[in-house]
Amino acid sequence: MSQTQLYRKRIIPAECILLKDDIILYQDSDIIVTKWHALKPKKDLHHGFSCYFLKDGFKISKFYYADNTLLYWYCDIISHTYNEENDTYIFTDLLADVIIYPDGKVKVVDLDEIADALSFNTITCEQAVDALHKLNNLLTIIYGNEFDTIKHNLEKFE
Repeated sequence: MSQTQLYRKRIIPAECILLKDDIILYQDSDIIVTKWHALKPKKDLHHGFSCYFLKDGFKISKFYYADNTLLYWYCDIISHTYNEENDTYIFTDLLADVIIYPDGKVKVVDLDEIADALSFNTITCEQAVDALHKLNNLLTIIYGNEFDTIKHNLEKFE
C-alpha cells in the first residue's frame, strides 16, 4: 500500500512543493492531521500541527516556537484535488488567511493577494469566489465562538 503524498500549491509565488517531511497522524474522508517542522525555519516559527478540513476548504494549523510555546493558530483557505491512483492530494492555497493569537485576537490577512491574483489572471474568478465563501464560513465559526470545536480535531493528536 502506498503512503499518501501531500503537496502544497501556492499561487503567489507560483510553486508546488511535496510536503515530504510532514507526518500524517490521522486521516479519514473528512480530515487529515499532520505534524511538521517549518520548511523555511524562522526566528519564531519552528514546528506545528495542521488539520486539513477537506469538505470545508480550510487548513487549521497550530504554530509553535522552538520551546513548544504556542505562537498562534494559522488558518489557510484552500481547495484540493485528490488522485486516487497514486494517493496524492494537492492543496491549493487560495491566499486568504486568518491568524488567531493566544490572547484571542483575530486578524484576517492577504485579501490584497486575491485582488492581485485576479488582476494578473493567476487565480480564476471562480477560485476567488470560492475563497471568499470559505473565508466567510470560517469567520462565522470563529466569531460564533465555535473555533474550540475545530481546535479539538488537532489537539487530540498532539
